Amino acid sequence: MPYALLIHEPRGQRLERGLEQGQVAYQRMLDFAATLKQRGVLREAQSLKSDDVGVRVQVRDGRKTLLDGPFSEAKEMIGGFFLLDGVTQDEALAIAAECPAVQWATVEVRELGPCFT
Repeated sequence: MPYALLIHEPRGQRLERGLEQGQVAYQRMLDFAATLKQRGVLREAQSLKSDDVGVRVQVRDGRKTLLDGPFSEAKEMIGGFFLLDGVTQDEALAIAAECPAVQWATVEVRELGPCFT
């Protein structure tokens, strides 16, 4: 089954960490992704830019609304994701526990599937 590991990180953490520590953390995540690729379970992995450059889109009653980030109501942001394939839920949970980001963020494990079930 395919699973997504969503990295929920505290907003502002990247700035607090600084460039050098940020590069070290990023390299750890790249190494983790390479390991998952070697294991044959990684379909995709990406880091996301901070939500202060994000835009939310809504259409209600035919009217489009755009909301520029940062999103003040959010204490966390999705900082990136890993898309796994060919793993069980237990395997996905074990992989999430191995992710370096669990030391500074929360890793949410979600099975992919249709939104209507």
